[in-house]
Amino acid sequence: MKLCRFASLVVAAAVVAVTPALAQDVDIAGLNERYKDPNLQVEVWADRFASEGREVFDFREEIVASIGIQAGQAVADVGAGTGLFEPLFAAAVGTEGRVYAVDIAPRFVEYIRARAAEQNLGQITAMLGDDRSTGLPEGSVDVVFVCDTYHHFEDYEAMLASIHQALRPGGKLVIVEYERIEPRIDHIRADKAQFTAEIEAAGFTFSEEIDIEGMVENYVLHFERS
Repeated sequence: MKLCRFASLVVAAAVVAVTPALAQDVDIAGLNERYKDPNLQVEVWADRFASEGREVFDFREEIVASIGIQAGQAVADVGAGTGLFEPLFAAAVGTEGRVYAVDIAPRFVEYIRARAAEQNLGQITAMLGDDRSTGLPEGSVDVVFVCDTYHHFEDYEAMLASIHQALRPGGKLVIVEYERIEPRIDHIRADKAQFTAEIEAAGFTFSEEIDIEGMVENYVLHFERS
């Protein structure tokens, strides 16, 4: 795994070129409604999320290692889905740390809670969030992890404000997102530069992009809470 640091001038140019004021060119209204279905077939989604060939599954250990999580820290996985990353986060923070698995799907939250109990991972707390808030207390976490979920934020300004509030000073925001290329261009509303500009405008400082060898469909960005 290789760490790539963007030169400050490059980042500045990207932010100037693409600002949060630009209109979305993909309509994502209602994108999340299916996940709120009380009859959601969780097992189907769990198999889909944890399938070989899905980059974030294949490279999940490298992604987590790149964050540099310390024992005893508190990590929030916002948009946790069926909990793909939760055992890895639990191992990283240890028994003295905390892992908050946040999702808007009640059935996903139930699934993560049951799996954590089965695996005796008492440091994992599964929480129901909503479209505008993580539901996390102010200054409660050291790391917020958002994987293949940022493009689902229908009100990204409100969600980023909630994430900013939940992070402790100097805390880290990690974004894993799809490159805006075919075939996903129809539901990824903007590209990397646009997302970076939005996040920086919300009070975060870009730190670095992580280059994981072999990963081409997704990118990993680290930000610090300003």
